[in-house]
Amino acid sequence: MADDVTTPAEDLIRRSRIDDTGLGEPLSERARQRQRSIEAYLRGEALPRYMQRAADIDRAVRRHTERLRQAYAAPGARERWREIAEGWNFDEVNQLIREHNEWYPVERDLPMNPRTKDYVLVNGRSYRRELLGPDWILQRFPA
Repeated sequence: MADDVTTPAEDLIRRSRIDDTGLGEPLSERARQRQRSIEAYLRGEALPRYMQRAADIDRAVRRHTERLRQAYAAPGARERWREIAEGWNFDEVNQLIREHNEWYPVERDLPMNPRTKDYVLVNGRSYRRELLGPDWILQRFPA
């Protein structure tokens, strides 16, 4: 049903809550000692969430690319490469990409283009990132 569908923002909020035990993850030593304030943010001591997320996405894409490169080079992999591509799991990185596509314009305070009724381009390109899947794999590693 349509009621069961959640947005990436709702998923992020749900995942950010304390776990089922009621305890949650302990803070690292560094996190306990670092001052978290508007002043620290403005001084540049804390990266904005959109930058952290972009770095997470880039790292995940590099990891997947390296694992795909290894799988592609494996003996006999090319005969069943389409099957491998169809079964590759991108759920985690695609969740980050969905969050990026939903929140980036708000976090960056991007202006709207009145002609297109969409956010302005960033460095001449759309801010939206493409979800990864079998087509993404086959573009980089042909069957």
